Amino acid sequence: MTRRINIPAPAKDQGGMSLIEVLVSVLVLGVGLMGIAAMQSLALRGGQSSLETSQAVMASSSILEAIRANPTQASSYNMAKTCTVPSGGTLVTNDKAAWITSLKSTIGSGVATDTTTCGQISNCSATTVCKVTVFWNDARGGADNGGAARKLDVEARI
Repeated sequence: MTRRINIPAPAKDQGGMSLIEVLVSVLVLGVGLMGIAAMQSLALRGGQSSLETSQAVMASSSILEAIRANPTQASSYNMAKTCTVPSGGTLVTNDKAAWITSLKSTIGSGVATDTTTCGQISNCSATTVCKVTVFWNDARGGADNGGAARKLDVEARI
């Protein structure tokens, strides 16, 4: 017994993909990959902004703890908006200098001449709520306001 298998002959007009189909698929793939790259860029900028805000909160907590450790001199910690590192000498001025230096090294550009990273301490005394304000440039984080300076206020009872 012999079996016969009939294999149909290929159609004469059947062919592969045309060059236009290949070009369209490459174009669609390219646009998709560009969209993914743009989303990645936005995610990185958002992460940078979040990191800088977290560092500003930690620096604010640091100076507030320094003030709490020296409550009799709390009013001496008051200072106007300062963008330069103050000179040390006393415990209070050393704390302020360390705080501004920390701000510049973590949030700012890391150089003492950075004029965009600043700090302010106001309303401090042993019986009131102390307000600490940090200013910095959020251009690396892609701030919604065009990269202009950001500001963070932290208030705490001493």
